Amino acid sequence: MQPALFLIPATLGETEHRKVLPDYNRDVILSIRHFIVENVRTARRFLKKAAPSIVIDALTFYELNRHTSPEQVSTFLAPLAKGESMGVISEAGCPAIADPGADVVALAQRKGYRVTPLVGPSSLLLALMASGFNGQNFAFHGYLPIEASARVERIRMLEARIYAGNQTQLFIETPYRNGKLLEDIVRTCRATTKLCIAAGITCEEEYIRTRPVKEWAGRLPDLNRKPAIFLIYK
Repeated sequence: MQPALFLIPATLGETEHRKVLPDYNRDVILSIRHFIVENVRTARRFLKKAAPSIVIDALTFYELNRHTSPEQVSTFLAPLAKGESMGVISEAGCPAIADPGADVVALAQRKGYRVTPLVGPSSLLLALMASGFNGQNFAFHGYLPIEASARVERIRMLEARIYAGNQTQLFIETPYRNGKLLEDIVRTCRATTKLCIAAGITCEEEYIRTRPVKEWAGRLPDLNRKPAIFLIYK
C-alpha cells in the first residue's frame, strides 16, 4: 500500500461499525501505526471496535484540536515524511469536514503527500439526502452566531439565499443550544419555508423530519445535548 495520509471516518454515535464502514477501512487501520486524532480516548475506543485485533499500545497518537498550536501541527507528519502511512480520525463522521483535521490535510497537500479519503458516514450528506431538498445547490455554514440578535440576522440572510438562489442551507449548533436555535428559526422564517431536522443519523434513535416552519411551531422535538443538522429550503 502506497504511503498516504488516510482520512478514516468514524461512526456517528454508537452505530454498529459493520452498518456504516466497509471492511477495507479495517484493513487500512491495521496497516497504520500513527494516528492524528481529535481525542485520544475516543479514537482508541473506535479503533478497537473497528479492528478488534489491533494492538492499541503499539500505536502513536497525535492529538489535534482547538488547543493544538500551528507549531505542533507542523511536526505531526514526520512519520509520513519517512514513508509511513498515517490516519486522521475525527470524533464522529468524516475527518476534515467541520473538523480540525482540515489543518493537517492542508499541510499534507502543501508538502505533496498523498491524501486518501475513505468511505464512511457524513452527517451532512446523509441529512441532505433524506431532507427532500435541493441536492445540486447547497451550502454548509457550520455554527451560527451565539449572540441572539446576530443569530436571527444570519437566519434571515440564509433564508434569503434559499429564495434568491434556489440553494439549500445547512448549519449546526452546539447541542445544548439546539432548542434556542429552533425557536429562532420558527419565529424568524416564513411560515412556508421548510425546515428539516436530522439528529442521531444512522443510530437507533435516528430522527429526520421535514415540515414547513408553520407546522413545527409548538411541535419542536427535544434535542437538548443531541448532535443535529438543520436544513432550510423553500
